[in-house]
Amino acid sequence: MKLKKILLTALLATPLLGLAQSYPNKPVRIMVGANAGGGTDIIARMLAEKMGEAFKGSFVVENKPGASNTIAADLTAKAPADGHTLLVATNTGQAIAPHLIKLNFDPIKDLTPVGLIVTVPNVLVVGANVPANNVAELVSLMKAKPNEFKYASSGVGSTQHIAGEGFNLAAGVKSIHVPYRGSSQAHLDIIGGNVQIMFDTTSSAMGQIKAGKFKPLALTTSTRSAELPQVPTLAEAGVSGFEMSTWYGMFVTSGTPPEVTQRLQTELAKILKMPDIQTKLKGLGGEPGNISPEQFGQMNRQEFTRFGDLIKKANIKLQ
Repeated sequence: MKLKKILLTALLATPLLGLAQSYPNKPVRIMVGANAGGGTDIIARMLAEKMGEAFKGSFVVENKPGASNTIAADLTAKAPADGHTLLVATNTGQAIAPHLIKLNFDPIKDLTPVGLIVTVPNVLVVGANVPANNVAELVSLMKAKPNEFKYASSGVGSTQHIAGEGFNLAAGVKSIHVPYRGSSQAHLDIIGGNVQIMFDTTSSAMGQIKAGKFKPLALTTSTRSAELPQVPTLAEAGVSGFEMSTWYGMFVTSGTPPEVTQRLQTELAKILKMPDIQTKLKGLGGEPGNISPEQFGQMNRQEFTRFGDLIKKANIKLQ
């Protein structure tokens, strides 16, 4: 009887094992809810290359910007549940936008976590032509000219938007929100002087900071960044009351066979431990993910609730 049970278990497991081993059997799309060149896109393309090598298949990034990153999430949620559509998402689309936009999918139920990729701080930057070299000088300028300063974001409901409104409240200033469809155009307008401020992710802003086109004034997290050790936190700069960081995670369509999902989770975890990937993610100012898919799912749900409460308290609405 014991031998028969072992044989039966093996026979039942064989098709499932074959399914995982035959994956992928066509190109895998990695959906990104932002324009090419931004932080999400950079990270997705980094992973696409490594996953292609790991799975010996084609992993192709598709940019679907707009609606606070939810267009890409919607397409992933409604894709065939076969593991051939993945999503690289941020807490903008997963935990903030659902409280501001009426969605045709449930970001918690319709997307299954594959893993946390990286967590990065948001950094308060101003254009090189703004006559402020620290937060105190910026606040002084903003108080002297209420509503004349504009802050950019990658879209309504993005972490940049929420951080901007939080800064207005905490610092007692007034500035105008100017949303963009991604960070790339926002960067050009900051450099050109059309807007002055942005609470961008370090992954997105680091290139402009290193080029001297952005001046980093403060981190919106509780600790400093190893990549920007000279930049204080907002609390150290005298403005306390809120924190903001951005996480990037990978999801797959819910209902995908668990064997395929587990293989994706396993390979992503291996990729994130690779020294070159660790170096690249830390070079973007981020901390590579080191928690389990289950812990990441719990984190996503907690962020969903936290941001929902914050949006209600700050009375943030679609513009």
